[in-house]
Amino acid sequence: MRIQPADMIDRLPTQFFATLVAKVNKVIAAGHDVINLGQGNPDLPTPPHIIEELQAHALNPLHHKYPPFQGRLELKQAVAQWYKNEFDVDLDPEEEVAILFGSKTGLVEICQVLMNAGDVALVPDPGYPDYWSGVAVVDGRMVMMPLREENQFLPDYGKLKQEDLDRAKLMFLNYPNNPTAVNAPMEFYEETIRFAKKHEIVVCHDFAYGAISYDGKKPVSFMQLPGAKEVGVEFYTLSKTYNMAGWRVGAMVGNRELVRLINLIQDHYFVSLFGAVQMAAARAMTDSQQCVRDLVAVYEGRRNALYSNLHRIGWQAQPSQGSFFAWLPVPSGYTSEGFSDLLLEKAHVVVAPGNGFGPTGEGYVRAALLSDEKRLAEAVQRIERLGLFSKVK
Repeated sequence: MRIQPADMIDRLPTQFFATLVAKVNKVIAAGHDVINLGQGNPDLPTPPHIIEELQAHALNPLHHKYPPFQGRLELKQAVAQWYKNEFDVDLDPEEEVAILFGSKTGLVEICQVLMNAGDVALVPDPGYPDYWSGVAVVDGRMVMMPLREENQFLPDYGKLKQEDLDRAKLMFLNYPNNPTAVNAPMEFYEETIRFAKKHEIVVCHDFAYGAISYDGKKPVSFMQLPGAKEVGVEFYTLSKTYNMAGWRVGAMVGNRELVRLINLIQDHYFVSLFGAVQMAAARAMTDSQQCVRDLVAVYEGRRNALYSNLHRIGWQAQPSQGSFFAWLPVPSGYTSEGFSDLLLEKAHVVVAPGNGFGPTGEGYVRAALLSDEKRLAEAVQRIERLGLFSKVK
């Protein structure tokens, strides 16, 4: 029998990380010690008190049954409490919080509940590639919003065409940003709300790195802005804040109708998360946040070590403002992919080519702060031996 896949399968974008992993595995198989700064998988463990909470609730037979379809109220209340504590945002746990299988799932689902074939999604370029996936699933059309250094890596809404705005149903934003590692100011979100209201475009703010910011500066939650709930939602995940990437816990908060729609489609997909995981997640968000402060301090130390070493060898770049990434310009004469391949083959250092995040990412590579300071310094030393940069005196 010949299996004929749905047209949607052919529309799905190529996962460039899969290609990168294949290249890396080939070098590792050849026996080389590879320093992998190419992926965004947290390298530190989940804090012990969260694991202990999971273990305790896993013994409770209540959680061996199906959980409530739309998530446990305890976790929704914890999400609301976290937003109140961190950003002074008031959320109705039952009407303005949806529980997600990690925020990535919600970023695809929001396209499914809002877009029809041919509708437009405004997408940051460079940006998280899984925004593309949700648009492809519904046979939508992406209109890229270039993020350029001269505009502080913020989109310029004035450059968008009216015909695209007329078809646009939603737009994705993401600050602290992956991959550019910048934060967005309050004024940008105020402009965004005015823009969204004028054109009736739903704002989908990906706040995955909302706890990770440097130099004593706290990132802005979209939900802090008056009018934000009227025009959109924010996606949050525990993956980065608590090193819980494998636990797959996230939430979407904000507009009540959008929360209702996400809950509705998830009723057809899931019976929510394992109850013990939800209770552990609730503990993570309501207990002391010292573990988060400690984690951010680790990343800030790594950031400082990386950039001081980069500066020493003459590789000039603006230090990351948030997230656990570094966005670095490639040397003159190289493409993003060509430079990434060179580092892998000659220095055995993995970085992600910027064009994998969109056309405007060409000319950059993304490095992750997910190795210790000693290993980051060693990566720069290996790159230094290639003689591509002029040392700073």
